[in-house]
Amino acid sequence: MFDRLKVFLRGKLARAEPASSHSGVHGPVSEWAASRGMAFSGWSTAQAMTMQGKVGGRSWRMEIGKPSRDYITGEELRARAELGLSGDVGAMVITRPLKDALERRAYSMITDTLRTTADPRLPEEMRWLAIYDEIGWEGVREDFWRRYAVLADSREHAMAWVDAALVELLMARPEPEPTAPAPLMIVLLRGKCYLRMQYQPAEVATIEHATAIFTAASESALAAFRK
Repeated sequence: MFDRLKVFLRGKLARAEPASSHSGVHGPVSEWAASRGMAFSGWSTAQAMTMQGKVGGRSWRMEIGKPSRDYITGEELRARAELGLSGDVGAMVITRPLKDALERRAYSMITDTLRTTADPRLPEEMRWLAIYDEIGWEGVREDFWRRYAVLADSREHAMAWVDAALVELLMARPEPEPTAPAPLMIVLLRGKCYLRMQYQPAEVATIEHATAIFTAASESALAAFRK
């Protein structure tokens, strides 16, 4: 099943039109959104757009636009779903290079004696790295742990959420060579599911794959943690 998924995604990447090409970008994206039963709207700039859909009967929203984090270059793809999960669940999947970079930034802050107050521009995810423990377990392919880290408030929550289907979707994500994986994180917090990633490559296939990852993460969370 997952081998067929990878072949399909590679084919889509080869055929997809670049989403940042010119003013006609909204055409293929809006057509794709309509084929998924999603509402679509675009603003005046070529790349700014939003899509809305349903997962498990819950509304979710995806946006592509200017990055709100300085570790993302180009454009940022964001998704959010109000899942109504148990509020005591906190977990995160993050690309390992991004986790390492955020931890180095946090360490630099701690050791910089000239700083007496926290920088208000620092992303909230740096606090999550301090709160949650990294968790690993047997039965997951080893190359997944090289590309991603899983952090959570408990081992049980991490294992219940990050199932085999989500692992394979994350591993099917294109990994540009020789560069590190583009920044990505999926977070369960305050009853919601969030996705934040660098929109790379800027193509319809990236949106499609991000949607597959986000909806799989949301469905797994609903199955495990719905109130």
